[in-house]
This record gives sequence, C-alpha cells and structure tokens, in this order.
Amino acid sequence: MNMQEAAEHADKILDGTFAAIKPAVHWTHGESTEGSCDVSRRRAVMTIISAERRGSFFGVVERYWKAEGYRQLGVNRSTNSPATYFETPDEFRVRLLIGGNGQAFFEVATPCVTKSSVSPPSADTVGPNYAGGDIPDPNVHSDFWSASEPIPSSSPSRT
Repeated sequence: MNMQEAAEHADKILDGTFAAIKPAVHWTHGESTEGSCDVSRRRAVMTIISAERRGSFFGVVERYWKAEGYRQLGVNRSTNSPATYFETPDEFRVRLLIGGNGQAFFEVATPCVTKSSVSPPSADTVGPNYAGGDIPDPNVHSDFWSASEPIPSSSPSRT
C-alpha cells in the first residue's frame, strides 16, 4: 500500500464513521498531513454537540468502531477535552476528540506505507468546506445533538 492508497482508506474509515452517526452531523475537512511514510486525515464536526449529548455521541461512534472490529487503545475522560482512541485491524489509528468550544474532531492516522504523492480528500463535506482555512466553532444546530438535556434512558417501566 502506498501513501495515496492509505489516505483513500483513511477517508473510507471516516466516511463509514460519519454514515453511522444518526442523526447525521455537518462536517468539514480538517488539515491533512503527510509524514515520511504516513498520512493523517482529519474532519471537524460543525454541528453543535451539547455537553449533555456528548456521551451519546461517543457511544454511537464507539459502538460502530467496535462493530467494525476496531480495538480500543485508550480513553481520555477529561470533562473539557474527552477523547477515545482505537486501532483498526490493519493498524490505522482513529480518534474522536472534543476540543475547544465543544467541537468534535476526528482523525485517522495511517501506518507507515510506501512513500508516494497524496491528493487532498475528495469527499464532499456536509455543509461548507473550510479546508485550507480557519475552521469556525461549531455553528449548526441539531434538534437532537444540540439539545440541552441528556437522552432519556430506555430502561423498562415497572407496572
């Protein structure tokens, strides 16, 4: 596998992850970087994920990654900047991090592969594409993800 093929695979990992998030969120490409033999692809979520819904957001992503056979490497339980880290069976590292102003950031880092040139990501963003510029704080309201109350538990009622 060369760096371009690895970057395309990283994009597919991100595409699958975003397809699993329901309801869908708006996102933009983040910075793509190339090392001497690896590539990192990033996406920033433009939908406002309220503090009350962040746990559910992490849950949706983690369940999808586990169902795909990804292995959890670690968790940062910080209230200000929580994150979860996974690795795919083919050694791609994936991360979900909540950064400044509650913005969710995804990153996929490839393993070391054969050096090659790398094209920018080609996936169409959901919402404006801020690639190459400053990404604003999340600014898209979602009746679900931006709600100020946690998702009600689905425990059975007692009669």
